[in-house]
Amino acid sequence: MFHVGGARSALYNWAVARQSGGKFVLRIEDTDAARNKAEWIDGIISALASIGIHEEDPAFEGPFFQSQNADRHREAGLQLYAEGRAYYCDCAREQVQERTGSQQLGYDGFCRDRGLEYVEGRALRFRTPDEGATVVVDLIRGEPSFPNSAIEDFVIARGDGSPVFLIANVVDDLDEGITQVIRGEEHLSNTPKQQLLWEALGAIPPVWAHLPVIVNEKRQKLSKRRDKVALEDYLAEGYLPDAMVNYLMLLGWGPGDDVEIRPYEELEQRFRVEDVNTSPAFFDVKKLSAFNGEYLRALPVEKFVEAAQPWLREPYATWRPEAYDAEVFAKLAELAQTRLTVLGEITKYVDWVFLDDAPEDEASWTKAMKPGAEEIIKDARERYASAEWNTESLKAVLEEVAAAHELKLGKAQAPVRVAVTGRTVGLPLFESLEVLGRERTLARLDAALAKLGG
Repeated sequence: MFHVGGARSALYNWAVARQSGGKFVLRIEDTDAARNKAEWIDGIISALASIGIHEEDPAFEGPFFQSQNADRHREAGLQLYAEGRAYYCDCAREQVQERTGSQQLGYDGFCRDRGLEYVEGRALRFRTPDEGATVVVDLIRGEPSFPNSAIEDFVIARGDGSPVFLIANVVDDLDEGITQVIRGEEHLSNTPKQQLLWEALGAIPPVWAHLPVIVNEKRQKLSKRRDKVALEDYLAEGYLPDAMVNYLMLLGWGPGDDVEIRPYEELEQRFRVEDVNTSPAFFDVKKLSAFNGEYLRALPVEKFVEAAQPWLREPYATWRPEAYDAEVFAKLAELAQTRLTVLGEITKYVDWVFLDDAPEDEASWTKAMKPGAEEIIKDARERYASAEWNTESLKAVLEEVAAAHELKLGKAQAPVRVAVTGRTVGLPLFESLEVLGRERTLARLDAALAKLGG
């Protein structure tokens, strides 16, 4: 599944690529066969498309597959070996720990000058400079400096000759013409090693930009083990892609004014990676929901009806498929549209009109059916049997019932609402009654009276 942090990184890369007339490169790093499935690759491409990053756009390039460049990765490692920038090592982890007396200390350089040649089982290590420092030019974090003496001689090829992530990425970046890398700050610790490899291969490193970590409400880094982090999960709940894009673009960056709700085209035009904050970005689901509600309310009604359709079918719908009536939903859509924060909420707002009987919600029933509720329902039922069936008349009738019981309209509405729609909260009552129709409304009032013992 596509992590929201990856989605934000993709959007920032996309914005920079399109601003500069450059290319957004999608690379599938598929060298680990156990973590490589065709459907996952399709999932990445479809997730990118859902947030507006499309294969057919001129700024899009790829997907490239890292596994198809394996020969170049090996060649680069052998080149570094031939130039004395890498050496073979046969040390086991346990041997290193025994020599250093620690599990935390890195490799101690034991094989640097042993002159070992490759045999199966010997790893290839990069010879890190002993002196000086590696300075990373980072558009967000300035120029952090890493003493070379603190960077161990790291492995670039395993004992079976297969390249590791670090060198594979550098070679792919070189071959694909990467000039700028925008990624999460968890990769910052890899950057001096990658930069050393770029320089050792005779190339100028890209410009880096490491984005702030995204945290939950406890200020812990978002984790798939405890947090909802998949972009697809949010879309499946009914968050609109445009709202997700708007919110993700503002996770760590702002356009410099007080306007937050704005189309992607404006965000892209204003975006500057240099203005991204270094402090952690809080993924506030409540704020995301507020954004989504704004986007839902801004939709033309016909677009809202179209967007809601997936949630009006199985597995979300609780009514018989044949009970769904598109014309009836269209009458309720505008009323529901103003109340939703996510499209997935639509089911509970309209299920009552497609179900044979009113939904059963015990908490709502207990709250509404206080002493006196039975008399209110009886009076309403009697008057509704002959009233004109339109919103204004239905409201006027219940106002008369409320006055007869010395109640405000809101108090008189509650038992009628629960009898008809099953819940204390929902769409405007009288518009709902008009759509439901006289016959079904009276039947539900009768059912409520029977349940109350009347």
